Amino acid sequence: MNRAGTERPVEAPRFEDLLATLEQAIAELAGGTAPLEELVAAHQRALRILAEAQSRLDELKGHADQISRSLLDPNVSA
Repeated sequence: MNRAGTERPVEAPRFEDLLATLEQAIAELAGGTAPLEELVAAHQRALRILAEAQSRLDELKGHADQISRSLLDPNVSA
């Protein structure tokens, strides 16, 4: 249990999970048979997920770059 005033860090979603959710939203759009309001909501959801996936991908790339630099130069902290 958490003490009052303390929060557990929220773990970033896995890139693979974001991608699967994005694919699901795109499938809804591709069907094109839903009412317009649902299609607009699916489009907005896809845009949010895409932005989150891009952010997560940038984080992962930065982490991989940092590891690569530390392997090439042991004086760099990972």
